[in-house]
Amino acid sequence: MNSRLYTLDYLRGLSAFGIMVYHFLYWLQGPFSANQFLGRVGVYGVALFYVLSGLTLYHVYDYANIGHEFSWSTFFKKRFYRIFPLLWLATICAIILSRKQPNPLDLLLNLTGMFGFIRWDVTFTTGAWSIGNELVFYTVFPLILYACIRRHLLLVALVLSAAALHHYFGFHVLDTNNTLADQWHDYVNPLNQIFFFIAGCVIGFLTKQHNLSNALSASILFIGLAIFVITPAVGNNICLVTGWNRWIFTTACLLICLGAYKLKAPLPGKLHSALKLLGESSYSVYLLHGLVFSVWAFLLNRLSQLGFEIHIWVKAIVPITLTLILSYFVYTYFEIFFMKMGKSSLPSK
Repeated sequence: MNSRLYTLDYLRGLSAFGIMVYHFLYWLQGPFSANQFLGRVGVYGVALFYVLSGLTLYHVYDYANIGHEFSWSTFFKKRFYRIFPLLWLATICAIILSRKQPNPLDLLLNLTGMFGFIRWDVTFTTGAWSIGNELVFYTVFPLILYACIRRHLLLVALVLSAAALHHYFGFHVLDTNNTLADQWHDYVNPLNQIFFFIAGCVIGFLTKQHNLSNALSASILFIGLAIFVITPAVGNNICLVTGWNRWIFTTACLLICLGAYKLKAPLPGKLHSALKLLGESSYSVYLLHGLVFSVWAFLLNRLSQLGFEIHIWVKAIVPITLTLILSYFVYTYFEIFFMKMGKSSLPSK
């Protein structure tokens, strides 16, 4: 049985937390520049999710050394119970809060998960576009796993194809003269993001059976963070995802995930417990923070009308705290319930 990858939990949780903080401050005080750390987290935090997703799935489903066959039905049942209940809840809540009549086709695509294949930028709640991308990646994961285990030439072809797409979008599709927001449809295209997921699988394939010292793993992690922080980039965040910066920041993300994956040093005591819980509840943090902020923004508007002046940090800290509390309860009493339901629906061994 595979041991729990606590360091990946830490990274997943911190990525979700960083995206949440980025969005809250963006909505409160305006956009970040490409040279600001949070501006970079806002763009590449989701990329880290994709790498971690591919890496974790390969780590769990690599049966090359235990002689078992991959079960499509088991894989997709687990993914269904893990992804869809919270996606449905967040989508329905977002529609209620918007007080707008949803387009029936858009609603159908979101509830079935088909939006990632057809209309990947048409969602109802913050961040749901990336879930659509993930659902696309899950459909090709069995092929990636098969290639890793039995057809290495096929794996090379998949990696090169994904890298070519990565390069094509970064150099030819996305225009540095327009903002990222103006090109959102192209940016969130799953074909523009799939390299991260496949690269995560490849990291698992190449390194799962190899132990690295904690010193080396920490060095890899530090180098990735250093590249992420100090790489020159100014102006609109479009420059983070175009040209050679696309490959530089992608490399940083891969190094960060590799270092965290091979670092076998759980943090001590309460810090471990807090980051572990943050990682476990990261899906709730990610999908619910936009809903929390929409309610908070309504309350802020009413308070402003009554003449109350609230400091910017209070405006940010309150929804952060509320999101973390809500996410804890949703994870504990909602997500875990459906994960257990998914396991109980599988045939006994």
